Amino acid sequence: MIALLIAAGFSLVFTLLLTPMFIRLFVRLKWGQFIRDDGPESHHTKRGTPTMGGIVFILGATIGYFVGHWVASEPVTLSGLLVIYLMVGLGLIGFIDDFMKTRKQRSLGLGGWSKVAGQVIVAAGFAALALNFPDPGGLTPASSMISGIRDIPWLDLATFGVVAGAILFAIWVTLIIVSTSNGVNVADGLDGLATGSAIFAISSYIVIGFWQNNQSCSNPSIDREVLYKCYEVRDPLDLAIIAAAIAGALIGFLWWNTSPAQVFMGDTGSLGLGGALAALAIMSRTELLLVLIGGLFLIVTGSVILQRAYFKITGGKRIFLMSPLHHHFELKGWAEVTVVVRFWLIAALFVAAGVGTFYLEWINQ
Repeated sequence: MIALLIAAGFSLVFTLLLTPMFIRLFVRLKWGQFIRDDGPESHHTKRGTPTMGGIVFILGATIGYFVGHWVASEPVTLSGLLVIYLMVGLGLIGFIDDFMKTRKQRSLGLGGWSKVAGQVIVAAGFAALALNFPDPGGLTPASSMISGIRDIPWLDLATFGVVAGAILFAIWVTLIIVSTSNGVNVADGLDGLATGSAIFAISSYIVIGFWQNNQSCSNPSIDREVLYKCYEVRDPLDLAIIAAAIAGALIGFLWWNTSPAQVFMGDTGSLGLGGALAALAIMSRTELLLVLIGGLFLIVTGSVILQRAYFKITGGKRIFLMSPLHHHFELKGWAEVTVVVRFWLIAALFVAAGVGTFYLEWINQ
C-alpha cells in the first residue's frame, strides 16, 4: 500500500512541477504540433503548440513506480515491468511518428502500415515474455485463456497445442494492443480529452488490482468460504501500483494539457497510454471487460470506421460532419470544453459500468 501511494504521489508531483521545463525544452527543439487545414478552424490557433508531452508522463510514471518500490523496500515484479515495457515501447513508436511530423511539418509521420508494423513488433515481444517466467506458484504474467472478468476455461488457446496456442495467443494479444493503442490515439483530438478519459480507465485497474490482491488464491488470509471465488492473477497489487503511477502522472500532466493546452501528449503519449491500458487488461485477466472500461475509445474509433465505410459505400456521403466523433460536435457548434467535459462524463460512466460488472461477477459467483 505504501508503494502504491508513493508511486502515485511522486509521479503526480513530477509531471505537475516539471512539465513547464519540458515545454520550454520542446519549444527550443521546435517540437510544435502541426494542424491540418481541413480540421475545425478553431484548431488553427494551436499550430506550434509543443507536442510529444507523452514523454513527460511516461517518464514520471516509470520513475514513480521504481521510487515507490524503493521507498517501500519491495521488489519490482515482471508484471509491472511488462506494463512499462509496452507503454515505453509503443511510446517510442509514437515518438518516431511525432518527430517525423514536426521535422517535415505535415500531418503524416509514419505511414499507417509502418506504424502498425511497429506496434505488432512491440506486441509480439510482450506476448513472448508474458507467457513465460512463471512464479513459484506456476503463474505466468498472462494466461493462454481468453478472459472476460477472469479466465474463461473453455476458451483456452493452449488446447490447440503448445506452438499453435502460443501463435494464437500472440495474435489475440496483438489485436488487443493495436486496437487499444490506436483507440486512445484517435481520441486524442481535443485539449485534455484523451488525458482525462485515460485517467478514469487506468484508475479502474487500481481498484481491480487491489481487489484481486485481497481475493487472490495465493493470499493465505483469504476466507476459505469464498476460496472458490479467488482470482488466479500474477502480481495483482503490483498492477495496481503501476496503474496508480500512470494515473498520478496523468493528473499532473492534465494541469498543463487542459484547455487551452500548453502541451499536447502527441502519438508518443496516446500510443503509450493505449499500450499500458491493454497490458493491464491482459495481465489482470479482464481482456473483454476492456470493451466497457475503454468504451469511450471504442465509440470514437467506431465513428471513424463508420464514417469511412459509409463514405465508400454511398459514393461520398457522410454520417458525421467530421470524424472522429468529437470533431462532429465541434462543427455542430459545441464549445471545445463542452465536448471534452461531456466525453469525460461518458468515459467515467463506462468505467463505472466496467468496475461495477467486475464486482457483480464476484458477488454472483
